[in-house]
Amino acid sequence: MKDHSSGTEKAVALIKNSPTEEILTEERLIEYLDGGIKLNHYIGFEISGMVHIGTGLLSMGKVTDLQKAGANTSLFLADYHSVINNKLGGDIDSIRNIALGYFKEGLQQSIKCAGGDPERTKIVLASDFYKEAGREYLEDVIKVAKSISMGRAKRSVTILGRKSGDDISLAQLLYVPMQVADIYGQNINLPHAGMDQRKAHVVALEASKSFAYAPVALHHHLLMGISMTEEQRRQVLEARMHNDKEKLENSIIDVKMSKSKPASAIFVHDSEDEISKKINKALCPAKEVEVNPIIDITRYIIAPILAKRGKDMEIDNAKTGATKTFSSMSALEEAYVKGEVHPLDLKNMVKDSLISILEPARKHFSSGAGLKHLNELKELMITR
Repeated sequence: MKDHSSGTEKAVALIKNSPTEEILTEERLIEYLDGGIKLNHYIGFEISGMVHIGTGLLSMGKVTDLQKAGANTSLFLADYHSVINNKLGGDIDSIRNIALGYFKEGLQQSIKCAGGDPERTKIVLASDFYKEAGREYLEDVIKVAKSISMGRAKRSVTILGRKSGDDISLAQLLYVPMQVADIYGQNINLPHAGMDQRKAHVVALEASKSFAYAPVALHHHLLMGISMTEEQRRQVLEARMHNDKEKLENSIIDVKMSKSKPASAIFVHDSEDEISKKINKALCPAKEVEVNPIIDITRYIIAPILAKRGKDMEIDNAKTGATKTFSSMSALEEAYVKGEVHPLDLKNMVKDSLISILEPARKHFSSGAGLKHLNELKELMITR
């Protein structure tokens, strides 16, 4: 990137690095940075269950990068969105209680695990923001709603974790206009989410003509669920091969790690034994690095966090006792494809790494207020 300051180059590199998959657009990002415009970031979350490593380590790892890039970072606890999508029974009081207890703490502990500073990231409860914004927020929702067709709104339901064609409520059609209004109402110029939220951000960019500025949308990789089956893997590979976008989108919804699907996820508070058992059961096809949940965790969580700590990945051969050291993910993947790294040995490295990385969160939720808030969520999930 010639003709840009070293500060801009450093910030762009931090924002672009893994797990980022897309920036809409990098040109606007550079324009903002070169112009001295402060980056105001947010990432929003439904309150729908426990914090897993995709939400925690992957998403919050990106937040730590943005902190280092000089952005004002914020986490949006989307309580009303959770009601619309009928999460945790759709009870607003229960959702708010979990949002400001377990979920807030889970995200903050995850930032710590990923090497960031929780104190540098603002926490915003959606309903508090709406109360403060008042009529202006409603006007923003109407602006956005007028900019999209009914068909477009229906096609965008995939951002709710629904498949295209699913039966939805009228309230769920409000979800995208509300999400876009969340961005403009908070003066966010760097909205951030997983690739599953891309449709909402594209609407935000298209609606920018009704607002005073256009944001830069940042999208990160979606972590694969550890409960993926061979058949689900085949469907993803087939959709990729045929470039079938709708089938691929729906198949990714099926296989992504989700807090609403406990069997698919490793949670940030899981015990050492729980982490080990879950990794042991996970699909990890030998010599295959694409659509491989264990490779996915290694590529997007283990490798980046260890690199930030200045550590290499060390994989012990259970049979010979020999240790292979990898300083990059590409080197590990090359060895794995050649059969030089056995799936069980890779799993052992991933287990040990996750247990170490998640230690602060595990300790927090094992006693005191952390344990109390975790138990409140568990009790609510049982009753729902």
